[in-house]
Amino acid sequence: MMASSVIFIFFFTICGLAAFVNSQVDSCSSNLNINGLPFDSASLHCVNAWSSQNFILRYAQTSSNLWSFVLSAPDANSYIAIGFSSNGLMIGSSAVVGWISATDGSSGVKKYFLGGQSSKEVVLDGGNLVVNTSAIVTQSSRLYLAFQLTADQPSQRIIYALGRTGLMPSSPSFSLTQHSSTASTALNYVTGQTSSLSPESKLRKSHGALSMAGWGILMMIGAIVARYFREWDPAWFYVHACAQSLGFLLGVAGVICGLVLEHRLGVDVSTHKGLGIFILVLGCLQVMAFLARPGKSSKVRKYWNWYHHSAGGILIVLAAANVFYGIHLARKGREWNVGYGVVLAILFVIAVLLEVRLWVRK
Repeated sequence: MMASSVIFIFFFTICGLAAFVNSQVDSCSSNLNINGLPFDSASLHCVNAWSSQNFILRYAQTSSNLWSFVLSAPDANSYIAIGFSSNGLMIGSSAVVGWISATDGSSGVKKYFLGGQSSKEVVLDGGNLVVNTSAIVTQSSRLYLAFQLTADQPSQRIIYALGRTGLMPSSPSFSLTQHSSTASTALNYVTGQTSSLSPESKLRKSHGALSMAGWGILMMIGAIVARYFREWDPAWFYVHACAQSLGFLLGVAGVICGLVLEHRLGVDVSTHKGLGIFILVLGCLQVMAFLARPGKSSKVRKYWNWYHHSAGGILIVLAAANVFYGIHLARKGREWNVGYGVVLAILFVIAVLLEVRLWVRK
């Protein structure tokens, strides 16, 4: 009797979990049978638009200048959005946004022009999209955003976004809050093939490479030279000054690339940006300290040395941490982390060996 009860409970639990999981999943292999859509959705093409967030896009050209779309996504009590961009960037695109609030049941579909990062630059009912009809419905724990566009052919560069939980546009302004996640893709409407885009990929690589080489490597090499090679005077000083100067210039260029990249992508990287600016300030202070360094016989030289070494050490530690954090934000993965980690490990081993050598000589 006990065994049969356990088996029944186990079977009931598995069935319940399976039903819950299936309620969260939509796929291109399933038929779209949703009540409340404003147009016939039987003959729509289907693509896996954003796999990590389980976004499914169905579309079709209904007539010569009319296109029908249905965007399906898990109902996470947040808005879902689809934007049409000329260059794959969010800024400058026009978007259709839909939501159903789990708190008060309010719902809506609005179009926006994404002119910039601030709320004032996100214009309600702006942009070049001509939306004929639209609706959003929920079924089996999923949202279905349906709309029709008047266009010969919509842009093939499509952006998807997921809002923050519980933050919906509301009357009367319907202002749009910052998204929690986004993806940029390219869609071939004829073949149905979709591919991920990496907007401003060259600028991303330039920002990462310049910042890593400048702040994250050359500054460390300059510090190692200054500490362990003073016996070769004045050669050590010139090598130290050249390494630090080149590192500073590359770092500044990396910061500029980063600021331009942030503006173009319209992303929120406040922590990474804040650390980068603080590192830049420390670098500028180091340059000014170098230009204003007192003579070796000066009474304040020891205080200058203390400040110069301390500020340099803080800069190096923060730079290494921010490089790893930037790799995380860029989702470059294991290769970049391992590559930079190996460089740091080599520099660390060299510094330890030179430190031992220094202590032995004492």
